[in-house]
Amino acid sequence: MIANAAGVTVSTIEHLMAALAALGVDNALVEIDGPEVPIMDGSALPFVKLLDRAGRRAQAAPRRVIEVLRPVTVSEGDKHASLLPAERFEVDFEIRFASAAIGRQRVVAAADEAGFRRELADCRTFGFLHEVEGLRAAGLARGGSLANAVVIDGDRVLNPEGLRRPDEFVRHKALDALGDLYVLGAPILGRFESSCGGHRLNNQLCRALLAQPDAWRLALSTPELAEAV
Repeated sequence: MIANAAGVTVSTIEHLMAALAALGVDNALVEIDGPEVPIMDGSALPFVKLLDRAGRRAQAAPRRVIEVLRPVTVSEGDKHASLLPAERFEVDFEIRFASAAIGRQRVVAAADEAGFRRELADCRTFGFLHEVEGLRAAGLARGGSLANAVVIDGDRVLNPEGLRRPDEFVRHKALDALGDLYVLGAPILGRFESSCGGHRLNNQLCRALLAQPDAWRLALSTPELAEAV
């Protein structure tokens, strides 16, 4: 969720933000008439397709990137997330769930446009049936269904079509992280690593980075650097 000084909030921005980040869109006006971004199919792919249809235009202004200069890490129990110096934006994400439908999964990917389209964009959000029932009882997730999320009951995936990828779960976590980090306002030149993290830890990591001005700098993107990020 994002908010402004007037108290206006917009929720579920991460999939759209991930598509904008991966496709290098850093100047866009998003108009919305509700409290959250539409969930679409639960992935970023519909937003990628819409951006492709709309087209992109290069601008004369130089692009700035957030260059990570030294490691920044946040932790919560056995969960942690870090930003480390690197020559390009990379994502290393690991998850562990007791459910046999997920188990232990890890993905390491270059989060450039080609890699995002190929490895992450179509991977859907997921949740457990008992969590969905609890959310609906609280008046939340009313639009959630098998059409826009992977739903797990015990060790079973309930979606009739199954998974789009064997490790769709961890790939979606990486997609979420890309969108979460883009609220920093610029592409990242660095490596993102997470073990069992999620939106909350990603948000804490963004805040930790901004709180340590000696750990990063805003740098102008050269053509070579632009290809890397």
